[in-house]
Amino acid sequence: MTGTAQTAAAAASAPGGPPGRWEADARARAARLEALLGDPYEPANPHGLRALFDADGRRTPPPDTEALLDEVGWAAEFVPAAYGGRLTRADLLARALRPVFRRDVALGFGHGITSMFATGAVWAAGDERLRHEVAALLLGGGRATILHHELAHANAILRDEFTARPAPGGGHRLYGRKDVVINASRADAHVVYARTDAARGPRSHSVFLLDPARAAPGTMRHLPRVETSGMRGALFSGLEFEGRAVPGDTLVGGLGDGVALALRTFQVNRSVICGVVTAAADTVLHSAVRAATTGRAGPVARRWHKPLTGVFADLLACDAMATVALRALGLLPGRAHVCAAAVKYVVPDLLREDLEELAAVLGGRGYDLDSPEYGALDKLVRDLPVAGLGHAGTASCQAVIVPQLRTLAETAWFTEEEPPPELFRPGAELPALDFRTLGIAGGGDFMAASLAGSAARLAAGRAAGGQIGALAELAEAFVAELRALRETCRTLPPYGSRGLADPAVCVLSDRYSLLVGAAAVLGVWEGQDGTDPFLADPAWAVLALSRLGARLGVPVPDLPDGCVRQVLDELIRRYRSGLGCDLDATVLAQ
Repeated sequence: MTGTAQTAAAAASAPGGPPGRWEADARARAARLEALLGDPYEPANPHGLRALFDADGRRTPPPDTEALLDEVGWAAEFVPAAYGGRLTRADLLARALRPVFRRDVALGFGHGITSMFATGAVWAAGDERLRHEVAALLLGGGRATILHHELAHANAILRDEFTARPAPGGGHRLYGRKDVVINASRADAHVVYARTDAARGPRSHSVFLLDPARAAPGTMRHLPRVETSGMRGALFSGLEFEGRAVPGDTLVGGLGDGVALALRTFQVNRSVICGVVTAAADTVLHSAVRAATTGRAGPVARRWHKPLTGVFADLLACDAMATVALRALGLLPGRAHVCAAAVKYVVPDLLREDLEELAAVLGGRGYDLDSPEYGALDKLVRDLPVAGLGHAGTASCQAVIVPQLRTLAETAWFTEEEPPPELFRPGAELPALDFRTLGIAGGGDFMAASLAGSAARLAAGRAAGGQIGALAELAEAFVAELRALRETCRTLPPYGSRGLADPAVCVLSDRYSLLVGAAAVLGVWEGQDGTDPFLADPAWAVLALSRLGARLGVPVPDLPDGCVRQVLDELIRRYRSGLGCDLDATVLAQ
């Protein structure tokens, strides 16, 4: 084991401790990493935006920053505490990852989070031997990568797949080619989703954990590196298998479990992605505020009030959605799959639209990679689609949501009880994430129940007017939309019908997902304990819901007097105080 790997293993040796310490420990780790990465705008900082932009231009990973992440044992964040790592809750995982993603999405994917995508199947269904092997690999500084099965509407990463055929004497032999795999050339483990049954259906694929060093000569070939327009600092190349032996003890779970494992683990991946890329958009928002305030003695020009406050409200809404989905994975693991898909459906669209609004504020400076103060816009616009936030991600979320809508309309909406208040309450102790308990079907709809409950509690304040009145009016508009959606969804064809693929039916997932987003915003606002006066005040929630409502097409009241001013003042305060535009108001390195 190398010195760096030894350091990483030592840093990760202590378990997560009692649940009461999990959040404090995660915050401390994130703050420490934020400090170690340093001021992102300092030109001489080897981990600053200039150095990261330069690595992007060279199409190479940033070596100094990768070495730093190894030294702090960053890979331990992806290993459950029970196996010597630091992973306790999914929301705390996202918090620990944000300092890296705030600076460079490609670095976050290329150096770490891909290992999480790969190893989720092992934590969900692997036997004890496989779990201990994977834990030792990651804690020792190794990497794992995932070789996806092919999905409909696939991008380059999700295109093509492998086939595992039964071998004489037991086990399988692996065949096929995939041209675009992240970290294919430097991964120490391949988690392969391979077709083991030619028939289409839920038992068509299986998962294997393979050591590339054990491939017999001539049975595995590394393909040339692939240049991508986004995430250029990550290493994409291909793999080809020609009869590689796959022993029986490399099977993760049972034969034919691949599709179910993908559905169970993808909900974690989707939620974590939403939680961390929002931090990257936060960096661009800070750049836009800098552009709007630098050189001005007076207030921000009025023409920038709407885009700056609107994007700030959207980022808080995205953080609320991601946080609720991540917390649900531990608190309601058998019921979180639809919520996770809905959040992943909404957040990318909001972030894409937000970047367009910020581009108007930044102008040409936003595309200047020689300027760390402003150039983050260009890089994030390129990185987001490659990070799984493009069309393929949307289609996979529709495939989860649409088949559930008729059942939810008939059995869950307006009949189900609300979720536990701990789902929304900051600082609440929650169970650890256990991949083995994640469900993929049924379980009702706790977010629809929460939306209806929030609206009922706010109804009395509608006559009061002002911000509370606007919030109550918005909540009722979303509930009215849920009632209308229920009537539409009751007429949908049954599960398994080809009619569910009709574009008009798929549009229903847009409406539903925006309702989940509204429920998350209302739940997080209601869950405030007053520690943060700004979040406890309705202004941000009113603005966030107004923007969600406009996207959905529900009646949106005029913004109350002072609402935009209040949100703008908080945005400027956070910018000048070096605080993030997230629910935590994270202290950023200066």
